[in-house]
Amino acid sequence: MTQAERWQTRYDEVVEFIQTNYRNPSKYYNEEKLMVHFLKRNRKLMNAGELQESRLSMFKELLSMCEQNKHVNQWK
Repeated sequence: MTQAERWQTRYDEVVEFIQTNYRNPSKYYNEEKLMVHFLKRNRKLMNAGELQESRLSMFKELLSMCEQNKHVNQWK
C-alpha cells in the first residue's frame, strides 16, 4: 500500500466517522486516536505549507466538516 493510498484510506475513515457520529474524533478514546493524529498532523503540514496540492482541497473540506461538528461548552 502506497502512502497516497494510506492517506486516502485514513481520510475516508475520518469523513465516515464524522458523518455517522455527528462529532469529531476524540483523543480520549483509543479507537479514535489515529484519526485525531491524522487531523493534527495534516493541519500542521497545511499551516507550514508542506501539504500536497492534491490533498489540500480535500483536507480543507474535512476541516470545514470538523468546524460544523465542533464541541460547544454547555456551561457558557
